[in-house]
Parts: sequence; C-alpha cells; structure tokens
Amino acid sequence: MQNLGNQLLLLAAGGSLGTILRFLVYQTADKYLNKHLPWGTLLVNLFGSLAIGLLWGYIDKSTVSPALRLFIFVGLLGSFTTFSAFAYDSFSLLNQQAFKLFFINLILNNVLGILLCGGGYYLTRNLI
Repeated sequence: MQNLGNQLLLLAAGGSLGTILRFLVYQTADKYLNKHLPWGTLLVNLFGSLAIGLLWGYIDKSTVSPALRLFIFVGLLGSFTTFSAFAYDSFSLLNQQAFKLFFINLILNNVLGILLCGGGYYLTRNLI
C-alpha cells in the first residue's frame, strides 16, 4: 500500500479530472437539452454508473494496482458522479410541486444507474 501522501495526490488528481468532466457534461446538457429535468445530474450519474460497472468488471479480471483503483473509483468517478446534486435536484422538483418529474428523475437515476452498473460489470466480466 502506498503512503498517505501519494494516496492523497492520486485522489486529488482523479478528483480534479472528474470534476472537470462533470462540469463539461453539465454545460453540454444545459446547452442542448430542455430545462425541465435535471439532465446534467442524470447524465453524469448514469454514465458514471456504466463506467464504474465496465471498469470494475475489467479490473476484476486483471492485475490493476491499488493506486490505479484509488485514482479511478474514488478520485475520478467519485467526483464525476454526484449524489448531493441528485438530492438537490430531486428536492427542487418536489419543492416546485413537479411530482411527475420528481418520480421520473428518481426512477431514472436509481433504476437505470443500478442497471447500467450491473450491465457494465457483466459485459466486461463475461465478454471482454
């Protein structure tokens, strides 16, 4: 296991990259998609779920260092996806009494996120 200083540097590097990628997805979603549903949060959570599943399935079959796992899963993807933004967006929809959009957002983030994570894992675990 690496020392704490190296681990923190890996987390900072991965976290910075994940944050920048999340910002770019949000900007793109705001530019091209309607404003009724919080598309930026939904897209980062779904893409992040798929990416975690795909990479997890691949890494389970290979010899990837603990340092790279830390960089990818905790730093990069941990900062790319965001539960706090999901909670904020969901509560905002409730507060606006947009109940239909609230439930659509809830179902899409949770159900699709879990399905994409599991699907990505089994895809890379069994096919690649």
